[in-house]
Amino acid sequence: MADWILRFIKGIFIGSGFILPGVSGGALAAVFGVYEKIIAFLAHITKDFKKNVIYFIPLGLGGVAGVFVFSFLVSFALGQYENQILWFFVGAIVGTVPVLWRQAGKKGRQTKHYLILSFTFVISLAFLIYGEQLFGDGVPQNFGTWLLAGFLMGLGMIIPGLSPSNFLVYMGMYKDMADGIKTMDLSVILPIVIGGVVSVLLLSKIADYIFQRAYAGMFHFILGVVFSSTVMIIPFGAHFTFLQILASIALFIAGAALSFWMSQLEDKYQTPEASALAETDVKN
Repeated sequence: MADWILRFIKGIFIGSGFILPGVSGGALAAVFGVYEKIIAFLAHITKDFKKNVIYFIPLGLGGVAGVFVFSFLVSFALGQYENQILWFFVGAIVGTVPVLWRQAGKKGRQTKHYLILSFTFVISLAFLIYGEQLFGDGVPQNFGTWLLAGFLMGLGMIIPGLSPSNFLVYMGMYKDMADGIKTMDLSVILPIVIGGVVSVLLLSKIADYIFQRAYAGMFHFILGVVFSSTVMIIPFGAHFTFLQILASIALFIAGAALSFWMSQLEDKYQTPEASALAETDVKN
């Protein structure tokens, strides 16, 4: 039960990555130690299907809950307390960096992997900084563009560090997406779901192929984009009152403590099914 609840909570956080600008669902999946499992399952969906479905049910339910809950909260929370909330997510990522670093090196770490991490960090940071210019004027909203939005959201699951909400902000579609999910507008939700499913099913096999042949290189690439996306969500230019500074510090510490605690529970309460699935991923 403890493991089930833990995976549900992780799913909520991962689901938030599809809604909150600057936050990547794929990066949070990597941070919480389930990214490899998700990719392996999606790439080989018929293999150990029943066992995998049982394992991912709480994660999926949490993800759906996260999307809907944060759709309701995003307008208010980010509108009123954006900078403080972002510090909470920064803390959540920082708290699991030791675990993510250890995971990246479990098959060995060489000089080239440090270079991959550094190069990825610089390039992805530059892309995130200047990417807004790509969609500065916005795009028309129709079935096709919502399909594209869903594809980008799926891409955010496959490529850790990529925040699909950032692109939707650039495209002028973000607020309407959040409102559409909140009001259960099928003209928005349906094409997003279709685009997301197509994206995940098509690209997960590619990601799985790379993991099987270049595990360390792929994971250090992930680290690079995780670090760059973390830098991007830090509200450097924000002006804080003294109470807001205290609130930001408290939320940062809370986020770091929560994510560190969850990463420890991952090992303490891991079920035999989860252990077997993780072992299968490593062997593959």
